[in-house]
Amino acid sequence: MTTIADHDAYIAAAPEPFQPSLHRLRTLLGRALPEADEVIAYNMPGFMIGGTVVAGYAAFTRQCGLYLSSGALSEYADDIAAAGLKATKTGITFTPRKPIPDDLVEQLAHASRQDSGA
Repeated sequence: MTTIADHDAYIAAAPEPFQPSLHRLRTLLGRALPEADEVIAYNMPGFMIGGTVVAGYAAFTRQCGLYLSSGALSEYADDIAAAGLKATKTGITFTPRKPIPDDLVEQLAHASRQDSGA
């Protein structure tokens, strides 16, 4: 397995159709978490505050994922469902055709930061 050095390298190596979505997530998360450091954790790009990964994102074969604290996901479960998205205990999957709304990404990032105590 190839080691990914940073967010730019991860996005460049992702399937081309997902690259705009990954750039968008990176921008939104960076804006919502300005004090966070960009890291690669669990083989995906993440945003770390005080030693805790508060948010991360990834691309797969058929979809992308946004990964946050379980508390943030449960707090916004109704909004996630209203957007027609599927969530697990740790993340939300989406496609470029049905992205996560920008305001929801930012709300989730803030909630994940609070939930993780960062």
